[in-house]
Amino acid sequence: MVKMIKNTGFLFGMFYIFLCTFINCYEIDPLGYILYCPCMGRFGNQADHFLGSLGFAHGLNRTLVLPPWVEYRYGQPRSIQVPFNKYFKVGPLRKYHKVITMEEFMKDIAPYEWPPEKRISFCYMSRGSSDDCNAKEGNPFGPFWDTFNVNFVGSEFYNPLHYDTYHHNMAKQWHERYPPAKWPILAFTGAPASFPIQLENRPLHKYLEWSDAISQKADTFIANTLPKGAFIAIHLRNGIDWVRACEHIPDSPNLFAAPQCLGYRNEKGKATPEMCLPSKHTIIKQLKRVIKQASIENPIKAVFVSSDSNHMIEELNDALKRAKIWAFKTDSNDPHLDLAIMGRANFFIGNCISSFSAFVKRERDAKGFPSSFWAFPPEKNSAGKKETHVKDEL
Repeated sequence: MVKMIKNTGFLFGMFYIFLCTFINCYEIDPLGYILYCPCMGRFGNQADHFLGSLGFAHGLNRTLVLPPWVEYRYGQPRSIQVPFNKYFKVGPLRKYHKVITMEEFMKDIAPYEWPPEKRISFCYMSRGSSDDCNAKEGNPFGPFWDTFNVNFVGSEFYNPLHYDTYHHNMAKQWHERYPPAKWPILAFTGAPASFPIQLENRPLHKYLEWSDAISQKADTFIANTLPKGAFIAIHLRNGIDWVRACEHIPDSPNLFAAPQCLGYRNEKGKATPEMCLPSKHTIIKQLKRVIKQASIENPIKAVFVSSDSNHMIEELNDALKRAKIWAFKTDSNDPHLDLAIMGRANFFIGNCISSFSAFVKRERDAKGFPSSFWAFPPEKNSAGKKETHVKDEL
């Protein structure tokens, strides 16, 4: 009889091992999970929010569920949800904190920890009959949750708690109000992060590494398209939506990603229209200056241009033809490829106000690569101080 029991235990153990060999087995995190919808803006904004959410999850010591990236494609009425790991590796993130993809979570964890009858949406405060915590069709985050067949059965309002777990003992307050044993899942209708990115979360970008597919595309473009040698990457944000946004600079000195160069309290100055939408004169003059300075040690052979509208290829080629330096861009409309190429450049000039440029700046900071911004710091042109000019010797 004893022998039979031992054999039964052995067989059960073998069956468990066999089962885990052919299906994914996941250990439930007793400290809970954080889900959120990256529902504000396009990729640059979502990347800011992702790093903030990663920092928030780390502060609460809950596993962060990696959401798909929300993309808005021309001609399509609804957003597209792109799996997180299409663009970035998951492994490097685990060097910092516990993470799992949304697809894995919904398949292997949600049936046990987050069944349909327990799906509560988290929102800061109620907004009445059109409360976005209800996640109903027509709201910005509806398509996101629809992708995973998630319907919320109620809402939870967590004010006055906030996302800054670096100060005010905020993590403890979250734990006391929402203990993991009672609230294993915190599902936010928006990202649990500030925008622009909180200063303390900027260094987390070093854990965000491009997927092998994106990296290979970037390396292939650089090797096969650009001339051999050093190159400068520039970001020109000049689409009509950006032109209109820059009109608000006088009233919004900290617009979008401006704190990345101006400081969070404008301690390094105030945003100017030229920082937001640099003129052709500023672009060419500043580019020539950087080329001249860089060429002392590492001659520049090309300029890579990323833009949402006008790449200014002809204008740049005309301005740099005496130096035999040519401008290039990708043939495809692939912003992630542009970002990966800019992150690899010998030097980068970006837009201080743009979160797209901010992504490149953070990646380059993590690698120790040099960067600067258009029209920053502003040229001094007061009485007795002449503006510095670069002779047209290129």
